[in-house]
Amino acid sequence: MHRPLFVLAALSLVAACGDSSNKTRTDTAAGAAPATSTSSGADLTGAGATFPAPLYSKWFDAYATKTGVKINYQPIGSGGGIRQLSEQTVDFGATDAPMSDAELGKAKGGSILHIPTALGAVVVIYNLPNVPAGLKLTGEVLAAIYQGQIVKWNDARIASLNTGVALPATDILVVHRSDGSGTTYVFSDYLAKVSPAWATKPGKGKELQWPVGLGAKGNDGVSGQVKQTPGAIGYTELAYANQNKLTTAAIRNASGEFVAPTIESVTAAASGAIAKLPPDTDYRVSIVNAEGKGVYPISSFTWIIAYGKQGDAAKGKKLTDFLKWALTEGQGLEAALDYAPLPESMRTALVSKVDSVQ
Repeated sequence: MHRPLFVLAALSLVAACGDSSNKTRTDTAAGAAPATSTSSGADLTGAGATFPAPLYSKWFDAYATKTGVKINYQPIGSGGGIRQLSEQTVDFGATDAPMSDAELGKAKGGSILHIPTALGAVVVIYNLPNVPAGLKLTGEVLAAIYQGQIVKWNDARIASLNTGVALPATDILVVHRSDGSGTTYVFSDYLAKVSPAWATKPGKGKELQWPVGLGAKGNDGVSGQVKQTPGAIGYTELAYANQNKLTTAAIRNASGEFVAPTIESVTAAASGAIAKLPPDTDYRVSIVNAEGKGVYPISSFTWIIAYGKQGDAAKGKKLTDFLKWALTEGQGLEAALDYAPLPESMRTALVSKVDSVQ
C-alpha cells in the first residue's frame, strides 16, 4: 500500500480480525486502551471503526504530506471509538453504527456531530459448488434463513427466485458474527426493515441473540467458515469480499430489482436516501432498503464523530480543516480502495455542518 507518515497504533487489532487487506470492522470489548497512549507527536488523535481504517490511513498520509498535520488513529472498533470520544480521551471518534440517544447523553463534552465520510455495504456470501456469483435472494428469504425457517438450499422460496439454477438439496449452514460489530448492525438493520418478524426478534444491533447458526469472529472468521464449508452462507463487507474474491448474492431492492453490490449501487443507495433528509438532519440515518433504481439495499454510511463545541481552539481548527478536506479532495481517494464516495449533492451540506463546529 503506502508508507504511513503517522503512527497507526494498534494495527495488530485490524490484523487480528483476519482481513488480509485490513478492510474489516468489528467492535471491541469494553476496556480498550486509551487512544492517547501512543499519540506522541500527533496533532490529532482518533479511534474507532476498523472498516474505514485503510481509507483513513490513506487520507492521513495524504493530508500530512499536503499540510504537515499528523493524525494518529487507532482502529479499535466502533464501540471503542464511541467510548473514547465520550470520555474525551481522543479528538474524534469513528463508527459504523450511529450513536443512540442514550450514548449521546453520556458524552462528557456536550453535543456530538455525526459526519458521514464514506459508504460501505454488507454483502451476502455463500458456498455452493457449481452455483456462480449472483444467486438471487430477497430480504424476506434471508430473514427466514437466519431464523432457521429455510433450512435447505432447494427450498421453493429460493428456487422460485433462481429459475434455471440447479440448487442442491443440501442443508444451509448459517454463519454469523460472534463479536459485536457494525457489520452485524447494518445487516440486522436491513432484515428488521424488510421482515416484521425479524424486527420483533432478534431485532437490530451490534450484537444479537441469533436464533440459529455458527458464530465466527470478524470478517475473516465468517468468510473462512463459509469458504471451507459447502452449503454455508454468511455476510461480510463489500471491500473485504471484493479483495478476497468471495462469491456474493444479488439482493432484491425496494424497487424490485436484483442488484449486485458495487461501488455504483452503494452510492445510488445514498443518493436515494438523502433526497428525503430534512434540512436539519443530524445524519444519524439508515440507508438500508433505500428506494431508487440500481440501489444495493444493504448499504450504510460510516461516520466520524466529534464534539460540536471544541475545548481546544487550535485542535478544533485542525480537525475541521481536515474534515472539510476529507469531504472534498479526499473523496477522490475512495473508489481505488473499494469504498463508495459520498454523493456530490451531499458534500456541500456536510461542509456547512462542519463549519458549525465552535
